[in-house]
Amino acid sequence: MTENREPDRPIIEIAGLSKRYGPIAAVDSVDLTIRRGEFFALLGPSGCGKTTLLRMLAGLELPTEGTIRIDGQDVSMVPANRRPVNMVFQSYAVFPHMTVLENVAYGLKVDGVPKAEVRQRSEEALELVKLGGYGARRPDQLSGGQRQRVALARALVKRPKVLLLDEPLSALDAKLREQMRFELVNLQESVGITFVIVTHDQDEALSMADRIAVMNAGRVQQTAPPAELYEFPRTTFVADFIGSVNLIEGRVEASDPGRVTLSARAVPVPIEIEQDAGLPVGTTGWLALRPEKVDIAKQPPADAARNTVAGTVEEITYLGDASVFHVRVGADHPLVKVTIANVDRVTGRPFTWGDQVHLSWTPTCGTVLAQ
Repeated sequence: MTENREPDRPIIEIAGLSKRYGPIAAVDSVDLTIRRGEFFALLGPSGCGKTTLLRMLAGLELPTEGTIRIDGQDVSMVPANRRPVNMVFQSYAVFPHMTVLENVAYGLKVDGVPKAEVRQRSEEALELVKLGGYGARRPDQLSGGQRQRVALARALVKRPKVLLLDEPLSALDAKLREQMRFELVNLQESVGITFVIVTHDQDEALSMADRIAVMNAGRVQQTAPPAELYEFPRTTFVADFIGSVNLIEGRVEASDPGRVTLSARAVPVPIEIEQDAGLPVGTTGWLALRPEKVDIAKQPPADAARNTVAGTVEEITYLGDASVFHVRVGADHPLVKVTIANVDRVTGRPFTWGDQVHLSWTPTCGTVLAQ
């Protein structure tokens, strides 16, 4: 079942793809390339077009414009049952009146595969998803995670070139969802085929995918590996959707090679950020700063002439492994979030409500965005 990986050879090529329902563009002029053997995620809020895009890949929806090529073949108007893909739905769609083995074998029987081969391939698929010996059980005798594995086995048994997964973990509880993330990654690595997953859960996408396409309003905002999306977002939407972020509006005062200087009403000193992308002087820029990259102290830092602001602790959120401090830096300015890892086993907090504190960050910690 394993396919040789050729990371530079695309398995899916999407060009100018749109899907309109009357005046509404659910997917709007999407261009996307997905590599062979890649675990790829379509990530975005509800209504952003990610599920519609997945359904067009599956052949369950036909595009209004554009093309879809899978393994070099234009399948834009090819029916779902003739595409080299299979899909695992959010609800799993496991047949309750069939045994586990019958569920997995169903697609092969419909295709007219010989009986002996059907049984062999179905049992191999169950072993692959760690359900060997469960073939005689009914779906109502399984846990949610086991039913999801049955759905995976049923999709994989047909040996598709691409496996499409529509919010496959959303029905599971938090602990099981985390466990299944690792299992899905290990399964994808063992079979070697391309997985394309749709999710609105950023943690899911960051922990599983090789690359992520962040969508909003039918368009792809940015496609990149997880770390690049988190550390170097290209838009304020991506910065805000991926993880937690402080967005501080300002004016570009200088834009030199490797450095941008921003002035902001919320910060009384110049904000200096090291980055290559030049922004026009005089334009509006947004500082995107992750809460864990902000230092907080009772006293101002030694180099307080840049990237430093004073404020008052207004809110505190305890998360177990970390605490988030919300600092008011001015009456008409938003709260600045600061995350501190709780590395010491103590019940007290280094700062409390009403404390006067100083926030600072290094020039390498943030990104200035134009939109």
